[in-house]
Amino acid sequence: MGPLVACRRVPVMDVAPEGEFVSEVVAAPSQSDVPAGSGVGDAPFESVDEVVEALRGQGYIADTRLATTVYLLTRLDKPLLLEGPAGVGKTELAKMLALATGRRLLRLQCYEGQDETKALYEWDYGKQLMYTQILREKIGQVVADAPDLTSAVERIGEQDSVFFSERFLAPRPLLEAIRSPEPVVLLIDEVDRADEALEAVLLETLGEFQISVPEVGTFKAEKRPYVLLTSNNTRDLAAALKRRCLHLFLDYPAAARELEIVKSKKTGLSDALAEELVTVVRGLRELELRKAPSISETIDWARTLAVLGVDDLNAQVLSDTVSVVVKYDKDVKKALDALPRLVDPNAVIDEGHGHGHGHGHGHDGDHSHDEPAAPAPKPAPSTRPAASDDPDDGDVDGVAKRAGKDAPGRHGGIYGGLPGGTAPPPSQIRKVTPGQGSRSFGGSRKRPI
Repeated sequence: MGPLVACRRVPVMDVAPEGEFVSEVVAAPSQSDVPAGSGVGDAPFESVDEVVEALRGQGYIADTRLATTVYLLTRLDKPLLLEGPAGVGKTELAKMLALATGRRLLRLQCYEGQDETKALYEWDYGKQLMYTQILREKIGQVVADAPDLTSAVERIGEQDSVFFSERFLAPRPLLEAIRSPEPVVLLIDEVDRADEALEAVLLETLGEFQISVPEVGTFKAEKRPYVLLTSNNTRDLAAALKRRCLHLFLDYPAAARELEIVKSKKTGLSDALAEELVTVVRGLRELELRKAPSISETIDWARTLAVLGVDDLNAQVLSDTVSVVVKYDKDVKKALDALPRLVDPNAVIDEGHGHGHGHGHGHDGDHSHDEPAAPAPKPAPSTRPAASDDPDDGDVDGVAKRAGKDAPGRHGGIYGGLPGGTAPPPSQIRKVTPGQGSRSFGGSRKRPI
């Protein structure tokens, strides 16, 4: 006889007086009494290969690593945590496992700010209130001869188990999976979106396959469910949660397996075009996109092209339908730029856009498209000494050329020079004293108020 555990209160209507409940205490089975496997005495799969074939029969293509993990899930009575990018088949695995094993699927969809009552259970307050109104006369009889208010409250308090019983308990997915008389598959989807408080609530369920309800007792699973948790890695999960689970990281599959998945979905696209499409999608995943195309989106793209009757995969038709797999504006622009190269790696892409901005792209900087540009004016003749263009003129170090560039009056009639390009005489050159320079550039002058 194993240790005693608290169990749920059950009504004994033919023994106990009306409205009273008794607590039934049963002995927990010892380890030798619990059959190995899923808790129901029989395992659905005899080998890893049988898992592969069972999932394939439901349209889910699993590799050996994934099938091995699923086989251990059914044998070790441990939850399975699946992590990886969105759209790689984590949720779909739970659905197909339920179909392959003939179990009912229960799903808890997690979200930010989720209350644990939405995952465990709630009290049906509306039903409790309705029963209170119906039984108002009976309640009045219970407190009719009470000498004072305190005694009346105590008498009503003695009957609180009537209204906090399984009759008024509204189970949510976790409690429903534990209480289910038939084995189920419990999917806790996107657990990384929930708050850390929900992770703490899950620890008892995942570790002992039981849920404690303070007003009623502890519910322990008679037939343990297969539990799968999924995470898109939007945040790190607690170590205590991971410790209670088998773990598998699902990434995008290899090209051959992804092509096999697309073919298995019978999208209507020919095998040759499906192979080209998978190559294009894998090329898009190599871009720095905010969200890479998932396997399910690849299947949607294949179905889209089949509906359009596409028989030639070219850059134009892919550009027209790329929004099926790329969902953000900046990602669409990157995808449109890359599609011609992904369809034909030898294609020459014209990157010119017809405008000249003077950025060194071979543009002339002219934005006038209606009138031809006026010819540039000829430069005025310079009076500076002409330097020889002959590299063999003997001026190896360029001393003479630099001296010619420093000749006075080289700027002609501008920059303070006299007309005709001659330099002014020294008597007409005004000298600036150090004091004038400091007053001009030193910032000592005050601005007018």
